[in-house]
Amino acid sequence: MPLTTLDTVPALVLVDLQKGILASGHPGVPTLLDKAVTLAHAFREHALPVALVNVTGGAPGRTDAAHARRAARERPHDWAELAPDLGTHPDDILITKRTWGAFHDTGLDERLRARGVTQLVIGGVATSMGVESTARAAHEHGYHVVLPTDLMLDPDQASHEHSIGHIFPKLGETTTTAELLRNLH
Repeated sequence: MPLTTLDTVPALVLVDLQKGILASGHPGVPTLLDKAVTLAHAFREHALPVALVNVTGGAPGRTDAAHARRAARERPHDWAELAPDLGTHPDDILITKRTWGAFHDTGLDERLRARGVTQLVIGGVATSMGVESTARAAHEHGYHVVLPTDLMLDPDQASHEHSIGHIFPKLGETTTTAELLRNLH
């Protein structure tokens, strides 16, 4: 479904575009980062909010996957640093999360509402985890959700396709970065 409209005050939310995650070697990273930089610049140029979200840990509950990951490696000191190409602007909202989604226990909702935001454009890594969890919470918080499907990637292609094809149409409108840029005014 194409984007119907951009609200008066949309915000761009970029999830987990940070050194440690982007260093995964996924072939889509350079294109994703280029699109994220382009959109962040466009939102800033229009004096619209940009939220840059990184992750520093995980939820405390036990899972098979989390245990295996912790045992397999230690993270370098700069793992959680945002991708330098994104840059930051003094008006950006910087959020550090410890769960998949950007809303839980971060103050993101309050900071967006204080700026009059009613619509969120969400992208990042991984489609089926950080992006989907953030989109679900945004929908539950009453935001209009826009999901540019070329502004996200997932190390698991089947999970990526499932989120885009089955979950996102229930949470908001899917679109492309190019279509967003045409509608941004």
